[in-house]
Amino acid sequence: MSFTVARSNAAGRSATVAVAFFLLLAGSGQPAQKRDWTLGPFVRPVHAPIIEPNPKPVFTDPITNQPVRWEALHTFNPGAIVRQGKVYVLYRAEDDSGTMAIGMHTSRLGLASSEDGIHFTTEPTPVFYPDHDSQQEREWPGGVEDPRVVEREDGTYVLGYTQWNRRSTDIGIATSTDLIHWTKEGPALVGEKYQHFDYKSASIVTRLKDGRLIAAKIHGKYWMYWGEIEVRLATSPDLIHWTPVEDSSGKPIVLLRRRPGHFDSAFPEVGPPSLVTDRGILLIYNGKNAAIDGAPGIAADAYSDGQALFSTDDPRRLIARSKEPFFKPEEPWEQSGQYAAGTTFAEGLVFFKEKWFLYYGCADSRVGVAGFDPKGSRKP
Repeated sequence: MSFTVARSNAAGRSATVAVAFFLLLAGSGQPAQKRDWTLGPFVRPVHAPIIEPNPKPVFTDPITNQPVRWEALHTFNPGAIVRQGKVYVLYRAEDDSGTMAIGMHTSRLGLASSEDGIHFTTEPTPVFYPDHDSQQEREWPGGVEDPRVVEREDGTYVLGYTQWNRRSTDIGIATSTDLIHWTKEGPALVGEKYQHFDYKSASIVTRLKDGRLIAAKIHGKYWMYWGEIEVRLATSPDLIHWTPVEDSSGKPIVLLRRRPGHFDSAFPEVGPPSLVTDRGILLIYNGKNAAIDGAPGIAADAYSDGQALFSTDDPRRLIARSKEPFFKPEEPWEQSGQYAAGTTFAEGLVFFKEKWFLYYGCADSRVGVAGFDPKGSRKP
């Protein structure tokens, strides 16, 4: 399996330098080469969704005690992790309950595995869902949404997800040792003023180590970029309890805002776990295009993907931000579904078999994948 990519190269740049480019981006500490700071380019290894809705699997909901077709309508917005030689994807699945409107079905998380990062086998029942537990009030009836998962040094998996009760949202945190059995830890943000704060989307900073993306400590703390509309920052001693980084007035600092005329002209929203590189902290994020003053060539309200670079010494400091999306809705399944404007909504990033895989939601209806092979062929 390989991904063929096209990219401009300086005269005389060899395949060896192309490999060095990747190693530098992964934070190997090798001598610097002249290069861009972004990760990619990403291409679609298959021209089809990799996970689609399935009306056959039935799950007995623990709250209603009724059978539900838990992934009948939509499967989308996936998180991803590498475990025991396979890629595992946690994906949001919506049942066929409720009214036919976005956010009005119940979401649960399914689990799929793959030996090549592209072809997946799904489990017959969800592995994470609303239940009679301490988080029921925050998760029912809307459900659990939009997972992003990282690994701790000791092998524990930490899940950040959206809790949706059809009134408000929180970033919920859960932990697991096997991706199947989860302990719900509760809302991410600590402090009284954040207990009724409406927020979602969490990108925990990671570092590539021995082929695995591991949650990274910087200055003795874990860091998390979070939010939609505005991107903010928080720190944690344990990956479970998060304290927002605030300004002098006591408000959470804002690092990224909308940019009129760009692909993120409506707003930015954080994507998969962030990555420490030799140039800084790389954040892949999702940008919504505005209907007025939006970017030309991208549909109004469509979500595309951008990248931002922050300082490793000071994760608050923005160094660079892409002017154009590096990935956007182009295929039919990315532009048709319950979100008609189209999305390539990135939430999962892994390094697997010496390639990068980016997993994304397609129009709130399916799961797609894109890949970057640092050693792949490059056309002049």
